[in-house]
Amino acid sequence: MEKEYYDSKLLFEGEYLNGKRHGKGKEYYFDGKLSFESEYLYDWKIKGKFYINEKLEFEGEYLYNKKWNGKGYDENGNIIYELINGNGKVKEYSGWRSRLIFEGEYLNGKRNGKGKEYTLKGILKFKGAYLNGIRHGKGKEYYWEDGKLIFEGEYLNGKRWNGKGKEFHENVGLLFEGEYLNGKRWNGKGKEFNEKGIYSFECQYLNGKKIK
Repeated sequence: MEKEYYDSKLLFEGEYLNGKRHGKGKEYYFDGKLSFESEYLYDWKIKGKFYINEKLEFEGEYLYNKKWNGKGYDENGNIIYELINGNGKVKEYSGWRSRLIFEGEYLNGKRNGKGKEYTLKGILKFKGAYLNGIRHGKGKEYYWEDGKLIFEGEYLNGKRWNGKGKEFHENVGLLFEGEYLNGKRWNGKGKEFNEKGIYSFECQYLNGKKIK
């Protein structure tokens, strides 16, 4: 049984083989609370239990350190999601801070389908569709600081704004409605709104530039 420390804080204790975690082991948060107890295979988690505030959040099998087969629980011990071969609904948490950063649908161990992303402060920053782990399809994006809507439209291969969309200002409201490509107002007609969010005039864009 060996131990790993960081800044005198115990982070891991368990079995090793050739310098890698191999066999049974336990991981800890910086505050000393149990984070994970598992079986390892050359540093890869293969089966175990994940905890938040010393309460079981997930128990099951892992593939490439990702939840694969198992059940997730709420703070009262009730089952709230289940994964079968990487498919189903799941929740993702950030490292040692154990803050929820994503909840939604999985397929083959990746984000596929509907989901929501959150900041470390718990503020919703995106809600929409995913394909192979990235934003793809209809979605809404929000300000990181206060959760106000900043964009509503189409996403393609993780990039926002391909197709029709609406752009908002944090304190004003709707600023623009029209066609986008790779994050820019692109070809076709669009509608612009003034600083009070009131319709101002119709405009025309070509290759990302306003022509009238």
